[in-house]
Amino acid sequence: MKPQTLMLRPLLALGLSAALIACAGPGPRPDSQLQIAESSIQQAEASDARKFNPVLLNQAQNRVADAKEMMDREAYGQAKRLLEKAAVDAQLAAARSETEKAQRAVAEINRSIRELEAQLESNQP
Repeated sequence: MKPQTLMLRPLLALGLSAALIACAGPGPRPDSQLQIAESSIQQAEASDARKFNPVLLNQAQNRVADAKEMMDREAYGQAKRLLEKAAVDAQLAAARSETEKAQRAVAEINRSIRELEAQLESNQP
């Protein structure tokens, strides 16, 4: 083999490696995760999370905003993780809000029962 051919092999290998790295790219845009996160936030808002759990709802909204900035910079992997966390935060905020509303309804029913019992006792001869 010619010495010139032996010298070209490492350069060829280096060139192919650089081409493969360049083709790897940032990965797919996490558009579906963005839709899921935004839908989860809307559901949390519909569940009165703004009233019962505003901190968690704000955290979810901030994560979505940060993820959008990362998507603009093509940091799709980090954006995807943030969007997944945002969806979980929003779903947790919605669940806690529904729990709080249910607990308040139970407390109101118990208060009404006590009032009725007190009225019945006062009306007995």
